[in-house]
Amino acid sequence: MNDTDGVRSDDAPAGTAKSDAADKVGAGLPEQAGDSATVQTVTINKPRQELYSYFRDFSNLPAFMDNVERIEVKDRQLSHWVVKAPAGATVEWDARVTEDRDGELIAWTSEAGADVPNSGRVEFRDASGGRGTVVSATILYDPPAGVVGKLVAKIFQREPAIQARRDLRRFKQLMETGEIATNAMNPAQAREKEQG
Repeated sequence: MNDTDGVRSDDAPAGTAKSDAADKVGAGLPEQAGDSATVQTVTINKPRQELYSYFRDFSNLPAFMDNVERIEVKDRQLSHWVVKAPAGATVEWDARVTEDRDGELIAWTSEAGADVPNSGRVEFRDASGGRGTVVSATILYDPPAGVVGKLVAKIFQREPAIQARRDLRRFKQLMETGEIATNAMNPAQAREKEQG
């Protein structure tokens, strides 16, 4: 905590700050939707432009975003998202790109009427020492049913902060190795288990 002129402030990184985290995280967004915040970061050993290009084609995102059932790309600025929610439900929203800097940044906000109002940005910057690219995802969201909804989503592993961390790990695996490691059996393993 900093103490400047008698005013105490939280000096934790914006995504981990306990007080006013959403305000701090959202300060850099052109348009802001959501009162809960998460910031997740991963370093991927691939060039920044390659990662940005893959991510910017929103139809690629369900390949590594486990809870995203589908994304319908309407045009370069607008897309419709269908995402898994707790208890077998889904939530939907239209997202509009609010800022797009080739190879650097994609920012969005959900349109009015979203089941889960949200906004955020994904930033791509060169890692030090030529170690690839640092990818940071900043997400603001309003969980359905407020605090209770957020708790239920955490229990069912559908809370956006948990999803974002896992999705970035899967993005790293996919981009560096061409596949995503899983403990699920492939069809041949399942048949072998049934017969054995």
